[in-house]
Amino acid sequence: MRITFKAKLQRPAEPKGATWTFLVLPKAASAKLPTRSMASVDGTLAGHAFQATLEPDGEGSHWLKVEKKLREAAGVEVGDSVELTMAPVAKEPEPKLPPDLRKALADEPAARATWDDITAVARRDWIHWITSGKKAETRVKRIATACDMLASGKRRACCFDRSGTYSKGNMGAPVAAD
Repeated sequence: MRITFKAKLQRPAEPKGATWTFLVLPKAASAKLPTRSMASVDGTLAGHAFQATLEPDGEGSHWLKVEKKLREAAGVEVGDSVELTMAPVAKEPEPKLPPDLRKALADEPAARATWDDITAVARRDWIHWITSGKKAETRVKRIATACDMLASGKRRACCFDRSGTYSKGNMGAPVAAD
């Protein structure tokens, strides 16, 4: 199922000097995706191919981070209304394992065994839950908790709103710069 739409390319207000841009999918386009949470897609932006994981915007839609390299290749600028075509990926890509989590899993063989047995989506959810904490000590605590839960056979991160709709976490589209 291919989804085609236009969206305005925006620059984030934070961090200052960001080289990446973003766009928010129209609700009608987002509604065609299989989930309100993160969704990996293959697509084209102004005719240039990309693969990305869309983030939930907390409002029932999704947003796309557009790296400088893709924006320049597509020949588009901030403020442009760009045409996109996308479809959910056939196979979910493997998420990047943060170094601190990699080390913790290496030190906990039972946790690593469960980690290796769960799906890429479940691994992505664990990583997102761990990295969504705003303070360094929260991240350290979440890694320890995740290892304990994984070692006991728990396959999913608990108590976490994958869509960002109900939680007050840091899920959501960036605020656009003026």
